[in-house]
Amino acid sequence: MAKAKLKTNRAAAKRFKLTGTGKLKRSKAYTSHILTKKSPKTKRNLRHPGLVDKTNEKQMRRLLPHL
Repeated sequence: MAKAKLKTNRAAAKRFKLTGTGKLKRSKAYTSHILTKKSPKTKRNLRHPGLVDKTNEKQMRRLLPHL
């Protein structure tokens, strides 16, 4: 009997991309609203993507088997 296909978690697929070196890239939180009280420096730093932490990487790879 054939092995069952693994399904990609679509919510995770929309939120994470793979970098050239194989790490998982993510967007940062706190960027959508209530921006008036945040300093320009904070907002500027939130624009840049972050990387998924090493402790969460195994879980994310399980959600994204075909990435």
